[in-house]
Amino acid sequence: MANSLYDFGMIGLGVMGRNLLLNMADHGFSVIGFDKDAAKTGALETAATAGTTVKGVAELAAMVQLLERPRKLMMLVPAGQPVDDVIASLLPLLEQGDVVIDGGNSHYTDTLRRVKQLRESGIHFMGIGVSGGEQGARTGPSIMPGGDEAAYAKVRPMLEAIAAKVKETPCVAYLGKEGAGHYVKMVHNGIEYAIMQLISESYTLLQKGAGLNNDQLHEIFKNWNQGALQSFLVEITADIFLQQDDKSDKRLVDVISDKAGSKGTGKWTSQDAMELPVAVPVIDTAVAMRTLSGYKEQREKAATLYTAPETTIHTETEQWTKQVHDALYFATILSYAQGLAMLHEASRDLQMDIPLPEVVKVWRGGCIIRSTLLEVFTQAYQQDAGLPNILLDKGVAYLVQSVVDNTRSVIAQAAQAGLPVAGFMSALSYFDAFRTGRMATNLIQAQRDYFGAHTYQRIDMPGTFHTEWQQH
Repeated sequence: MANSLYDFGMIGLGVMGRNLLLNMADHGFSVIGFDKDAAKTGALETAATAGTTVKGVAELAAMVQLLERPRKLMMLVPAGQPVDDVIASLLPLLEQGDVVIDGGNSHYTDTLRRVKQLRESGIHFMGIGVSGGEQGARTGPSIMPGGDEAAYAKVRPMLEAIAAKVKETPCVAYLGKEGAGHYVKMVHNGIEYAIMQLISESYTLLQKGAGLNNDQLHEIFKNWNQGALQSFLVEITADIFLQQDDKSDKRLVDVISDKAGSKGTGKWTSQDAMELPVAVPVIDTAVAMRTLSGYKEQREKAATLYTAPETTIHTETEQWTKQVHDALYFATILSYAQGLAMLHEASRDLQMDIPLPEVVKVWRGGCIIRSTLLEVFTQAYQQDAGLPNILLDKGVAYLVQSVVDNTRSVIAQAAQAGLPVAGFMSALSYFDAFRTGRMATNLIQAQRDYFGAHTYQRIDMPGTFHTEWQQH
């Protein structure tokens, strides 16, 4: 084959790398992929649609040589040291003006370092978040690019071609400078943690609280997915309840261990929120509950030490289902609100210039947290692109007010019945604090000044004050 034939290169032909490359090929781009595993390069070519231009190679230098200049290539390898190792192998092979993309789940601080490192060599480096899993990568993911805007212009046609489409608009946009792409993806994953936790708590409220079986749960989530809660995560939850186990006569969900795994991106969101600082308690709670789920032996021992309250849910099932629906809707809005507030803060404090109206548009299709709620948030940002928190939008406030009473009822009954709903509780507590004009934290300031002379401010005059507190 002639040199300079291929439009785009991929390093790492695992599930995501292979499917993204095949997606590009389906849209008319000639693509080439590299992987040390010959089976993966073979699988790439075998899976290609007839008539498309797809090649797999087992040598990195060979792939780089066959790319059209300026070269455009993406890495989809595990985050951390593997990314740095690939960059070290690439640098001697690249030329000024080439574009290197990290499409994995790298921490944004690593992306910042790599942007600066490659800039010194005249090479454009971009961190891009990709969401949608295996199916999304093949048929249309949500793509969150950040970094050099000039580099984005070079890859924009390809990314727009392969991205999910909502109302014919591609779910990809330039989302800010330096490490913005990976930062947005990190927060996306934090919101994902939160909503998954809330759905699992809804499952507890309906299954343990109301005694519903898997068929009934399927019908409830299926119906919910046709209304205000329509979203990818609610949709797949409905499917999960019907899946038969192939090793027993039970439903698969009933034989899956309750020890939840994680890849760390939710934890990063919590950690970085504290650094800013910005409050994201629903995300924090979701991370903590996954951690707590891992203490299986301790939980089983505790279950023998502590008896559950005898109180049960007395609300009629249909009404209870409606209340749980409203609580899930309320807490889901709060999850997005906290994540978007974090992006607003980070955009300013870290000088990333993240355009929130574009973020919610990109999330409308292809990604794990896609939801009809994102259309509501799009309208909110059309009214005010600089909203520091979507809870300050009148349209969002109307929706929240319409479901908050049922949320309170669900949480109160869950607490009485001893059902763990920490995500719902943290969502409501955040909301109640956020809507409180004067919180009780004046007492905390008094305490801090009392024991540590940390000073305080007053509500009746400007300035900073310290008092020599008397012991009474």
